[in-house]
Amino acid sequence: MSMALVPSTANDKYPPYDEDKFPFVEPPPVVITPCDPWPPPYYLEGGLRKVKPYHFTYNTFCKQRWRGRELLDIFASEFRDRPLEYYEKAIIEGRVTLNGKPVPSTSTIVKNGDCISHTLHRHEPPVTAKPIGIVHEDDDLIVIDKPAGVPVHPAGRYNFNSIVSIMRADRGYDWNPLPCNRLDRLTSGIMFIGKHRQAAEDMSAQIRGRTVKKEYITRVVGEFPEGEVVCEKPILQISPKLGLNRVRANGKEAKTVFKRMAYYPPKNDNAAEAAKSEQHEGMEWKSKKGYSIVRCFPITGRTHQLRVHLQYLGHPIANDPIYANQRVFGPSLGKGQSDEENDEDIMSRLSRMGKDEVADAVAYHDEMVDQYNKRKAEKLTGETCEVCDTPLYSDPGVHELGIFLHARRYHCGEGKWDYETGLPEWALPPPDVEGPTVATEESDPLAVDLQKLELEDSQAREGTVHEHEAPMAASATA
Repeated sequence: MSMALVPSTANDKYPPYDEDKFPFVEPPPVVITPCDPWPPPYYLEGGLRKVKPYHFTYNTFCKQRWRGRELLDIFASEFRDRPLEYYEKAIIEGRVTLNGKPVPSTSTIVKNGDCISHTLHRHEPPVTAKPIGIVHEDDDLIVIDKPAGVPVHPAGRYNFNSIVSIMRADRGYDWNPLPCNRLDRLTSGIMFIGKHRQAAEDMSAQIRGRTVKKEYITRVVGEFPEGEVVCEKPILQISPKLGLNRVRANGKEAKTVFKRMAYYPPKNDNAAEAAKSEQHEGMEWKSKKGYSIVRCFPITGRTHQLRVHLQYLGHPIANDPIYANQRVFGPSLGKGQSDEENDEDIMSRLSRMGKDEVADAVAYHDEMVDQYNKRKAEKLTGETCEVCDTPLYSDPGVHELGIFLHARRYHCGEGKWDYETGLPEWALPPPDVEGPTVATEESDPLAVDLQKLELEDSQAREGTVHEHEAPMAASATA
């Protein structure tokens, strides 16, 4: 099936008093497809929410790092959804346009202000069929418990399979959910959705004002130290294409407070088994026996801050497909690494995850589980779509739908409101083992420990936002 490309019409405007001196410059034309399926083409299968393929046009204005670069080079370096040959053919055949018009060659230079349009037969990845939980709702806000594995906004390969689109599908086409904060796709937990612009702006202002305090729960490899652990290592984005961030001296300032809630050693642990694990050649992480449940209090907000800091401390999130992946970071899992010597090798190995290889975190390195995941994991199947020749992926496994990172509690420092969820299932004690099942006030170090560490003032001074819940201006989502 072929779809016509239709240049979008300019918005009506009042004519200027003096056309020769009209101060506004019309933006470049974009391209749209005459296709807006409603209701969204969802269907549920095998515990997944899926979307039937449909035609769609991406419109993206030139980013600063794209200026002065060739069009094909931008697609090759920024997008990994499809092979280079696909993008080259799409440009030549006119499915990629610049400012609403086909380009003469793949080497066309992109300039500031240009709009790149890409029309394609869209294949969205499945997400969990788990419903979006409602923690609180009133006339102004909905406080949700976001399921892991679902992005907040349409982005990249996701459109209808996003929090905003799913909520709109549930409540009606004309309803416009306005996220006040944002969680990573793989992260679960509390989010604020404004029902109208003023409510979204008010909550976003609170988050920007640093009066909102946050607590995350995670499950990490090995026995995390007791007491308060503060990590202040700066973080640098290494590859926006791969979503890779590392500790670097020239990165942005970052600070996180961690406190262990519980440690669970492996079952049937004994000296002989411990010695066997420690001698396991090429798997140093196996000496980190068992796992810990850790509370995280972000003071700043950098991309993947909690994930990167935990990896640097030697206790990565156990099922993190990037930072706890031995195939990417080697047997030490990147502990204490802060130089760029191995960056190229790391990016090369990471680029193969989800394409030629399964992105397996160490939590799934048990032999039986590993064999299951090799059968049930998202990677290229070798088949292509009959309509557009797009390489097709297999369905993701349950282990790929999220990581052990949950936004458990957000509360107003002025005492006006306090929202929290229970502990996620993966943070509860194993069967027949005693351990915390709730986070009580007596065990809550949020107020006491931050005051003791004299971090409350630094939080206000730094004026940064936690990456996992970066505030969004309501106007950006309108």
